[in-house]
Amino acid sequence: MKPQPLMEPAEILAAQLSEYRQRCPGQAGLADDFLALLGDPADPFIRARLEGHFTGSAWVVSADGQRTLLTHHRKLDRWLQPGGHADGDRDLARVALKEAEEETGLPGLRLEDARIFDLDRHWIPARGDVPGHWHHDVRYVVRAGADERFVVGEESHALAWRRIDELVDDPRCDESMQRMASRWLAMQRDR
Repeated sequence: MKPQPLMEPAEILAAQLSEYRQRCPGQAGLADDFLALLGDPADPFIRARLEGHFTGSAWVVSADGQRTLLTHHRKLDRWLQPGGHADGDRDLARVALKEAEEETGLPGLRLEDARIFDLDRHWIPARGDVPGHWHHDVRYVVRAGADERFVVGEESHALAWRRIDELVDDPRCDESMQRMASRWLAMQRDR
Protein backbone atom coordinates (compact mmCIF):
# COMPACT_ATOMS: atom_id res chain seq x y z
CA MET A 1 0.00 0.00 0.00
CA LYS A 2 1.27 3.42 -0.95
CA PRO A 3 1.70 5.80 2.05
CA GLN A 4 -0.53 8.88 2.11
CA PRO A 5 1.34 12.17 1.67
CA LEU A 6 1.38 14.41 4.73
CA MET A 7 -0.83 17.48 4.58
CA GLU A 8 0.79 20.90 4.61
CA PRO A 9 -0.14 23.20 7.54
CA ALA A 10 -2.24 25.45 5.27
CA GLU A 11 -4.17 22.39 4.06
CA ILE A 12 -4.73 21.33 7.66
CA LEU A 13 -5.99 24.81 8.51
CA ALA A 14 -8.37 24.71 5.52
CA ALA A 15 -9.74 21.36 6.72
CA GLN A 16 -10.07 22.72 10.29
CA LEU A 17 -11.91 25.81 9.03
CA SER A 18 -14.29 23.68 6.94
CA GLU A 19 -14.99 21.43 9.93
CA TYR A 20 -15.54 24.48 12.15
CA ARG A 21 -17.93 25.93 9.56
CA GLN A 22 -20.10 22.80 9.84
CA ARG A 23 -19.85 22.53 13.64
CA CYS A 24 -20.56 26.23 14.31
CA PRO A 25 -23.09 27.32 11.66
CA GLY A 26 -23.61 30.68 13.39
CA GLN A 27 -20.03 31.54 12.39
CA ALA A 28 -20.08 29.93 8.93
CA GLY A 29 -19.74 33.31 7.20
CA LEU A 30 -16.74 34.15 9.34
CA ALA A 31 -15.18 30.77 8.57
CA ASP A 32 -15.70 31.54 4.87
CA ASP A 33 -13.86 34.86 5.34
CA PHE A 34 -10.95 33.01 6.97
CA LEU A 35 -10.90 30.47 4.11
CA ALA A 36 -10.82 33.33 1.60
CA LEU A 37 -7.90 34.91 3.46
CA LEU A 38 -6.11 31.56 3.46
CA GLY A 39 -6.45 31.44 -0.33
CA ASP A 40 -5.13 34.97 -0.84
CA PRO A 41 -1.87 35.05 -2.83
CA ALA A 42 -0.40 37.66 -0.45
CA ASP A 43 0.97 35.76 2.55
CA PRO A 44 -1.69 36.04 5.32
CA PHE A 45 0.66 34.51 7.92
CA ILE A 46 2.95 37.54 8.20
CA ARG A 47 2.16 40.68 10.16
CA ALA A 48 3.44 42.91 7.35
CA ARG A 49 0.24 42.08 5.42
CA LEU A 50 -1.71 45.03 6.77
CA GLU A 51 -4.93 44.24 4.89
CA GLY A 52 -5.31 41.55 7.57
CA HIS A 53 -3.38 38.53 8.78
CA PHE A 54 -3.73 35.38 10.86
CA THR A 55 -3.02 35.20 14.56
CA GLY A 56 -3.24 32.22 16.90
CA SER A 57 -4.70 32.31 20.42
CA ALA A 58 -5.09 29.90 23.31
CA TRP A 59 -8.16 29.44 25.49
CA VAL A 60 -6.05 28.27 28.45
CA VAL A 61 -8.12 26.16 30.83
CA SER A 62 -7.18 24.80 34.23
CA ALA A 63 -6.68 21.06 34.68
CA ASP A 64 -10.23 20.77 36.06
CA GLY A 65 -11.67 22.88 33.21
CA GLN A 66 -13.34 25.36 35.59
CA ARG A 67 -11.06 28.38 35.08
CA THR A 68 -9.26 30.16 32.28
CA LEU A 69 -6.04 32.15 32.45
CA LEU A 70 -6.36 35.67 31.06
CA THR A 71 -3.74 38.28 30.36
CA HIS A 72 -4.22 42.00 30.89
CA HIS A 73 -2.73 42.94 27.53
CA ARG A 74 -0.23 45.78 27.82
CA LYS A 75 -0.80 47.35 24.38
CA LEU A 76 -4.59 46.90 24.20
CA ASP A 77 -5.22 47.47 27.94
CA ARG A 78 -7.88 44.72 28.04
CA TRP A 79 -8.22 41.27 29.59
CA LEU A 80 -7.80 38.71 26.82
CA GLN A 81 -6.68 35.18 26.11
CA PRO A 82 -2.96 34.70 25.32
CA GLY A 83 -2.11 34.81 21.64
CA GLY A 84 -0.11 36.48 18.95
CA HIS A 85 1.15 36.76 15.41
CA ALA A 86 1.94 33.73 13.28
CA ASP A 87 5.11 35.39 11.94
CA GLY A 88 5.21 33.03 8.99
CA ASP A 89 4.22 29.85 10.85
CA ARG A 90 1.27 28.25 9.06
CA ASP A 91 0.49 25.89 11.97
CA LEU A 92 -1.78 28.14 14.04
CA ALA A 93 -2.32 25.49 16.72
CA ARG A 94 1.44 25.51 17.29
CA VAL A 95 1.39 29.33 17.32
CA ALA A 96 -1.37 29.31 19.96
CA LEU A 97 0.52 26.87 22.19
CA LYS A 98 3.81 28.77 21.78
CA GLU A 99 2.16 32.10 22.60
CA ALA A 100 0.48 30.60 25.68
CA GLU A 101 3.81 29.25 26.89
CA GLU A 102 5.62 32.54 26.25
CA GLU A 103 2.93 34.82 27.70
CA THR A 104 2.06 32.80 30.82
CA GLY A 105 5.21 30.91 31.77
CA LEU A 106 2.96 28.00 32.79
CA PRO A 107 4.77 24.66 32.77
CA GLY A 108 3.20 21.58 31.19
CA LEU A 109 0.76 23.26 28.80
CA ARG A 110 -0.65 20.98 26.10
CA LEU A 111 -2.91 21.43 23.12
CA GLU A 112 -6.24 19.93 24.13
CA ASP A 113 -7.64 19.35 20.68
CA ALA A 114 -6.55 19.88 17.09
CA ARG A 115 -9.99 21.34 16.30
CA ILE A 116 -10.53 25.08 16.19
CA PHE A 117 -12.28 26.27 19.34
CA ASP A 118 -13.26 29.76 18.15
CA LEU A 119 -12.74 32.30 15.39
CA ASP A 120 -12.66 36.04 15.81
CA ARG A 121 -11.93 38.89 13.41
CA HIS A 122 -11.10 42.08 15.27
CA TRP A 123 -9.67 45.49 14.53
CA ILE A 124 -6.31 46.45 15.97
CA PRO A 125 -5.97 50.24 16.25
CA ALA A 126 -2.99 52.12 14.84
CA ARG A 127 0.01 52.19 17.14
CA GLY A 128 3.18 54.12 16.41
CA ASP A 129 4.12 53.63 12.77
CA VAL A 130 1.86 50.55 12.36
CA PRO A 131 -1.53 51.48 10.88
CA GLY A 132 -4.76 49.91 12.10
CA HIS A 133 -5.39 46.45 10.69
CA TRP A 134 -7.48 43.28 11.05
CA HIS A 135 -6.50 40.21 13.04
CA HIS A 136 -8.06 36.95 11.92
CA ASP A 137 -7.66 35.07 15.18
CA VAL A 138 -7.84 31.28 15.24
CA ARG A 139 -8.27 29.97 18.77
CA TYR A 140 -7.47 26.55 20.23
CA VAL A 141 -8.00 25.02 23.67
CA VAL A 142 -4.79 24.64 25.67
CA ARG A 143 -4.93 22.70 28.95
CA ALA A 144 -2.79 23.56 31.96
CA GLY A 145 -1.26 20.93 34.18
CA ALA A 146 -1.30 20.71 37.97
CA ASP A 147 1.23 23.55 38.39
CA GLU A 148 -0.73 26.80 37.92
CA ARG A 149 2.04 29.21 38.81
CA PHE A 150 2.34 31.74 36.02
CA VAL A 151 4.91 34.40 35.19
CA VAL A 152 3.82 37.87 34.09
CA GLY A 153 5.83 38.78 31.01
CA GLU A 154 6.58 42.05 29.27
CA GLU A 155 3.45 41.85 27.08
CA SER A 156 1.10 41.90 30.08
CA HIS A 157 0.20 44.16 32.96
CA ALA A 158 -1.04 41.09 34.85
CA LEU A 159 -2.32 37.53 34.53
CA ALA A 160 -5.25 36.06 36.43
CA TRP A 161 -7.17 32.82 36.67
CA ARG A 162 -10.91 33.49 36.24
CA ARG A 163 -13.88 31.18 36.73
CA ILE A 164 -15.30 30.50 33.27
CA ASP A 165 -18.92 30.51 34.45
CA GLU A 166 -18.43 34.07 35.78
CA LEU A 167 -17.21 35.40 32.42
CA VAL A 168 -20.44 34.61 30.56
CA ASP A 169 -22.39 37.54 32.03
CA ASP A 170 -19.51 39.82 33.02
CA PRO A 171 -20.17 43.16 31.28
CA ARG A 172 -16.45 44.00 31.48
CA CYS A 173 -15.62 41.09 29.16
CA ASP A 174 -15.35 41.39 25.41
CA GLU A 175 -18.12 39.72 23.44
CA SER A 176 -15.65 37.16 22.11
CA MET A 177 -14.56 36.28 25.66
CA GLN A 178 -18.19 35.75 26.66
CA ARG A 179 -18.77 33.65 23.54
CA MET A 180 -15.78 31.42 24.33
CA ALA A 181 -16.90 31.03 27.95
CA SER A 182 -20.40 30.05 26.82
CA ARG A 183 -19.04 27.66 24.21
CA TRP A 184 -16.71 26.03 26.75
CA LEU A 185 -19.52 25.54 29.28
CA ALA A 186 -21.79 24.06 26.59
CA MET A 187 -19.01 21.65 25.56
CA GLN A 188 -18.59 20.54 29.17
CA ARG A 189 -22.34 19.93 29.54
CA ASP A 190 -22.39 17.89 26.32
CA ARG A 191 -19.61 15.56 27.46
